[in-house]
Amino acid sequence: MGERRLLVADRLHMVPGSPHDNAVLVDDGQVVATGVATELRGSGVEELTFPGATLLPGLRDAHLHPVPYAALLSGVSLKSARDIAELATRLRAAAEATSQPIVAMRLDDETLAERRLPTRLDLDDAVGDRPTLVHRYCGHVAVANSAALALAGIDGSTPDPDGGIIDRDPAGVPTGVLRETAIEIASRAMAGSSPVTPSQLLHALRALTALGLTSIGAMVRVGDGPWSSLGNEAELIALAAEELPLRVHGYVIANTVDELIAGRASLSGRSPRLRWAGLKRFADGSFGGHTAAMLEPYADAADEMGTLRLSGVDATLGRACLDMGGTVAIHAIGDRACREVIDLFEELGAPAGRARIEHVSVITQDDMLRMASLGIVGCVQPAFLGSEADWLEHRVGPGRIASTYAFAAMTDAGVLLAAGSDCPVEPPDPWAGIALARDRAGVVPDQGLDAEASLALFTSGGAAALGEPMPLAVGSPADVIVVDRDPVAATATEVRHTRVHHVFVGGEEIAVDPTLPNWVD
Repeated sequence: MGERRLLVADRLHMVPGSPHDNAVLVDDGQVVATGVATELRGSGVEELTFPGATLLPGLRDAHLHPVPYAALLSGVSLKSARDIAELATRLRAAAEATSQPIVAMRLDDETLAERRLPTRLDLDDAVGDRPTLVHRYCGHVAVANSAALALAGIDGSTPDPDGGIIDRDPAGVPTGVLRETAIEIASRAMAGSSPVTPSQLLHALRALTALGLTSIGAMVRVGDGPWSSLGNEAELIALAAEELPLRVHGYVIANTVDELIAGRASLSGRSPRLRWAGLKRFADGSFGGHTAAMLEPYADAADEMGTLRLSGVDATLGRACLDMGGTVAIHAIGDRACREVIDLFEELGAPAGRARIEHVSVITQDDMLRMASLGIVGCVQPAFLGSEADWLEHRVGPGRIASTYAFAAMTDAGVLLAAGSDCPVEPPDPWAGIALARDRAGVVPDQGLDAEASLALFTSGGAAALGEPMPLAVGSPADVIVVDRDPVAATATEVRHTRVHHVFVGGEEIAVDPTLPNWVD
């Protein structure tokens, strides 16, 4: 048996729990009991007391891209660039600092003064003949300069790949803008040019624990993809396995069964904190790129209904994953994509809890009910509301806005919801996510959740989505955090300012360093 330890604060919040609970008894890294400290004290029990604080289950981010996040922290971010001139200045500085191709992230054309994507010519002016690939923050659109297009062999005669688009000018010459699978052509040509190191990855993960995260659903590549330039992500996490500060559940972004098997091998048997969880696939794109697959045209683009990426490959991979004991997670933002993914899960006979729809951004009432009846988990991103509030209704239209990020309606329909950040698409801060699930940045407020349900998205809901036991249940791992306020009693604004004082993963205290940078704009 390990050391028995009693964690005591002013209050304990868990689902389910008593309003009078304020302590967690831990033995050998597991929860022995929760309740009132006066009833749990005993001889031989070390007591750690945190006056004025609140004990919570460790937070879960059910959908995060850890390797691109690490690349962001050590690379080039463009989100806060005010115009194309400032974007060019940042790229020029990056080119002066390295002789390698440039890979930049988090471009946001919605906030640039020009309100447009840059072109290859804009990038050429900034970096010359250095191969450069700039990813839009949604991850579903990128811009390549002329050198990167040439390196990838993309010219006027290059056909659009299945599930992707190469934007062209009136003369048929590529503009540099690449959508969906077209990004992979350029990224593949730059593969390995901007690798992330194990130390950079561990630095990023330690920054996550300082936010109160004790588990993540890690979306990781093994083969081609929009971030091929970063190297094999599953192998990188395997190299860092013995030093992981939190639990990592890996969902392999695979295009073949062999890739899925290779990813499972990389993520298995390395550390108690690392496991292969399943498969990640894509049914469509994003609102920002007008590539989310919709049942009706976009309100601001009457001839566009998005791009559906599902094919027979998804069924083949889904069956293989389920046969291997994994969970199938499929990205679907538009209502058409959500419907098609539900059809696929029904066809596969996926057991309840082992099918996830990632984002489930717009969905009809009938399809919410189908999700609930089939036990499909919805992994939602409240942080999207913060980024999209200024233009979301303009894109989806007044008729669909009420069914967009419809957290309350999905909950009422019986859908189990978990939350993630989709970082580096959005910042990884779970407290902002909890707050946005409540106030929704003012977008259709009646679809907001109450304080308990918002917290559950990142605790019990996240645990269920990741295949973990109920947080703080007897016998479960002692993943506990100590914070400076009660997030249930606090207002949404106050929750955004929550500070994490202590983090325990499996009963082991993980050093919290609030000075670690966890975001770059």
